[in-house]
Amino acid sequence: MRRIRYQMAMSLDGYIAGPKGEADWIVMDPEIDFGELMSQYDTLLMGRKTFEASQAMGGGMPGMKTVVVSRTMKAADHPDVEIIADDLKASVSRLKEQPGKDIWLFGGGSLFRSLLDVGLVDTVEPAVIPVMIGEGIPMATPSPNRATLRLTNHRLYKTSGIMLLEYAVEKKGKRGKG
Repeated sequence: MRRIRYQMAMSLDGYIAGPKGEADWIVMDPEIDFGELMSQYDTLLMGRKTFEASQAMGGGMPGMKTVVVSRTMKAADHPDVEIIADDLKASVSRLKEQPGKDIWLFGGGSLFRSLLDVGLVDTVEPAVIPVMIGEGIPMATPSPNRATLRLTNHRLYKTSGIMLLEYAVEKKGKRGKG
């Protein structure tokens, strides 16, 4: 089954964008192989706000299917986009069951939290940028639900100081040892 991976750039103080959606604080590191990164995915899953922001910057990513969770967008206005308007858990579960590569949960701390709360996120992969931006869009919106993560990999990019962390989301009832 395909995995849903929440992979994002995050400031050290936990934000994925500035208060107005700005990303000018994200540094690029020449060691990061974006081609290899993109080859792991064939589907982008995002909320309406992230979709609108990506459209303002020129659209999605070539060769990737775009799926947007929105109750207000109309499919007729976006013929190249799959829109999930209701029953988030069932719709995203069906998406995971389709053949293909992993699904990139692209931006959106609110959608991430909603999917995490219903057990559909498989990995959380922040690229921690060594900057404190002070305010903005958080990596995850608040929730009364606890999620347990298990570190599966990490990498330090020495030139920029970016630390890539990879965590598996522990499914309820499945606890690792140690």
